[in-house]
Amino acid sequence: MTKAIDFSVGYASRRAPMIGQNAVATSQPLAAQAGMRMLQQGGNAVDAAIAAAMALTVVEPTGCGIGSDAFAIVWDGKELHGLNASGRSPASWHADLFAGLDAVPEIGWDAVTVPGAVSGWVALAERFGTLPLTTLAQPAIEYARNGFPVSPLIGHLWQRGYDKLKDQPGFSECFAPEGRAPKIGEIFRNPAQARTLELIAETNGEAFYRGELAQKIAAFAKQHGAHLSEADLANHEANWVSLLSRDFAGGSVQELPPNGQGIATLIALGILEQCDIGRYDPDSVQSLHLSIEAMKLALADLDRYIADEDHLEFAADLLLSDSYLKTRAALIDPDKASDFVYGSPTQSGTVYLSTADASGMMVSFIQSNFMGFGSGVVVPETGISLQNRGCGFVLDPKHPNALAGSKRPFHTIIPGFAMGADGKPLMSFGVMGGPMQAQGHMQMALRIMQHGQNPQAAIDAPRWRVVRGREVIVESTFSHNVIAALRDRGHQITVEDPQAGYNFGGAQVIYRMPEGQYVAATESRKDGQALVS
Repeated sequence: MTKAIDFSVGYASRRAPMIGQNAVATSQPLAAQAGMRMLQQGGNAVDAAIAAAMALTVVEPTGCGIGSDAFAIVWDGKELHGLNASGRSPASWHADLFAGLDAVPEIGWDAVTVPGAVSGWVALAERFGTLPLTTLAQPAIEYARNGFPVSPLIGHLWQRGYDKLKDQPGFSECFAPEGRAPKIGEIFRNPAQARTLELIAETNGEAFYRGELAQKIAAFAKQHGAHLSEADLANHEANWVSLLSRDFAGGSVQELPPNGQGIATLIALGILEQCDIGRYDPDSVQSLHLSIEAMKLALADLDRYIADEDHLEFAADLLLSDSYLKTRAALIDPDKASDFVYGSPTQSGTVYLSTADASGMMVSFIQSNFMGFGSGVVVPETGISLQNRGCGFVLDPKHPNALAGSKRPFHTIIPGFAMGADGKPLMSFGVMGGPMQAQGHMQMALRIMQHGQNPQAAIDAPRWRVVRGREVIVESTFSHNVIAALRDRGHQITVEDPQAGYNFGGAQVIYRMPEGQYVAATESRKDGQALVS
């Protein structure tokens, strides 16, 4: 049975867990307030999630934009629903498009795929929302038109993005109108984005995919010789999907199916169950060693097999069978770090937010441009910054994730959800941050579900991230003795200050207690906020 959470456990933090009947947790305080505003106006958790997501495109443009992709998991009070609102490549893309290159470009128009986030907002609102989209968009519109103060971490990331992308089409005109990145605390206004959000809300997204905004996006693409067309935008649709699940620690963890990397979390957790991971303290050398090795095995499979679900070589759930996971777990040396390759199952990479309301509805939602501002391309006079998800494809024509037209690329962003043994929701959770996401999901599930740490403690606890081979980055808040012991086992350890780098992601968690109230927690390494009422 999943352990009850322990509020006596804690790590050094700027945050405290919040408890209430309604909850919103996001990576930026103004977005959290936008979500709570909807709950106070009589909306539900889905309304709050959409309002927060729209606001984040304004106040955290370093992680997402109107040109993002999005994914969601919704508990409607009775059952779970998965939403894949990621876009596909332009139909005219083909295998030889980047011949001679080692990889798809990371910036510029050659990295741009169809943006899906707007379709995600609309799909969620139509199926579960109670307030009009025009109401949900209002906080975001106000922040864009009237301005907002740039928060500390976002200010640092804005400068980094400007240094990298200032020469990309439309970037500086939108995000550096004074010829520089805005300073921390400076009021930034984006009136063009305000007008775009109004159009999206008033037309229920039609203007973005089949109207005025679609025409502007396609015309700008054509001006720069890019492939994205009005037809590509018009043909886009978000899809409701069935979830992948893996039992763990008396409950279960739920992830969206490919093209996302959530399955790596489930593979790693399944391997750890074979290793009887619950025997070890979560901060012990043995727990960390086994967790790192399990994640390395999962990432090897992820890299080899995961792509657009329509292009997989076999059903994804074959990677989650007990028999396969036992063979993978058997490869782990309990005393030594190893290098792993993918297995062979028998065939028979952002902003994350979470919301919950007093009716029992819970939402796990994520959207991202990827690599900060994404491609760096911003459509003039619209505030639409376009993602660079095209670089998620590989150029090996034999790989299931090979570049092709009208195909979804491999995706890093994943929302997570967990259920209790009683079949009731346990928590909505996520850890944004590219390749950290599946690894962060595993670490959150292990600490909260297996060891009963309260959500804020689990977020504040030291994190690690597998890089490649035996390379692992760990936070300096780990014990020096633990770091030395991991090195003795052959792990190639790099130590980083959690506040200095961006290698450890950003988490939000909303945990449902047995009596029905929620514990909300937010990332202490970022600018976020958890609100309750």
